[in-house]
Amino acid sequence: MTEKVAYGSWSTGLCDCFSDCSSCCLTFWCPCVSFGRVAEILDKGSTSCCLHGSLFYILAIFTHVGGCIYSWVYRAKLREAYGIEGHHCTDCLVSCFCPHLSICQEYRELKARGFHMSSGWDGNVQMQTRGVTSAPAVEGGMSP
Repeated sequence: MTEKVAYGSWSTGLCDCFSDCSSCCLTFWCPCVSFGRVAEILDKGSTSCCLHGSLFYILAIFTHVGGCIYSWVYRAKLREAYGIEGHHCTDCLVSCFCPHLSICQEYRELKARGFHMSSGWDGNVQMQTRGVTSAPAVEGGMSP
């Protein structure tokens, strides 16, 4: 598991994309994939990465505002889930005017909190139940 992140703050800044070049490149070229992975984990696997990513792509292509709102909801959800300081207004502004940076920061945040992003929710649950040390410890529990 990666190092512990302080409760109440983001693990990286909004513009710290180069601290994790792989997530930066993924989000730049395929933001729908990064967003889908983030949303699946925040929804604890109730909806797939593919569904979230596809919906984000459709909303962002046909109406930028729709993509902003969808992204904003999950940024606020992540911030509230981990007690990260901030406001809904800031979440909205960042999601609308810096969508790639916002999604990349959210992706890095979940990685810093121990999630293996490409495994999705179910993969992370399986890693935890098999005793793999890289599985995340989540408040509220990750139960299969």
